[in-house]
Amino acid sequence: MPKFNLMSYIMPPEDKMFFTLFQDSADICLETAKLYDEIMKNHLTDEQKEIARKYKKKGSISFKLTLKQLNKSFITPIEREDIQYIALQLHKINKKIIKACLNLEVYRLTEYTEEMKEQALTLVQATEQLNRIIKKFKKVSDVEEITKENIAMKEIESHGDEIHRKAMYELFSGKYDALEVIKLRDIYKEIENALDACFYVSDTILNVVLKQN
Repeated sequence: MPKFNLMSYIMPPEDKMFFTLFQDSADICLETAKLYDEIMKNHLTDEQKEIARKYKKKGSISFKLTLKQLNKSFITPIEREDIQYIALQLHKINKKIIKACLNLEVYRLTEYTEEMKEQALTLVQATEQLNRIIKKFKKVSDVEEITKENIAMKEIESHGDEIHRKAMYELFSGKYDALEVIKLRDIYKEIENALDACFYVSDTILNVVLKQN
């Protein structure tokens, strides 16, 4: 049975706003990840580029709203440093994915490797998991539940590491010329960083919940 969370009942509405903003940012990350996955299955279109730019703007607005709320809040539901860190990492996830999307055009990449497609699918899984964690964080800070979700996120992140290692192995196998190596390595790294940030948010939430119990 989930532990009764007194804080969720006594927190003023303004303090609950942080969890709503976290959820908004996580939703944007998921939509951005789905966009990247869609691009990997087909090809980058002008419409998708426009959508990517809109998601970038939405992510920036959500991040700025969180900082604005933090600056005007005298009392916060969790430590201010944790709020700032979670907000920053969520913003980073969105920015990294968008950068990868738009750099496909900059680098004139029209053929996508299997590792790029695998990364895209793993990123969708990670952002879906991130949403589950934040929803549970928002409702009830139950250590056991959050721990399970964090373990699941770590498994996804570890799978992402395996894909990245495989991608690097292929990249330096001699199959690609030097310019192609630079382009692909950059795309791989952006998505790898986004996956890492998903785990950082998850791990921070677990640490916050542990401190509260």
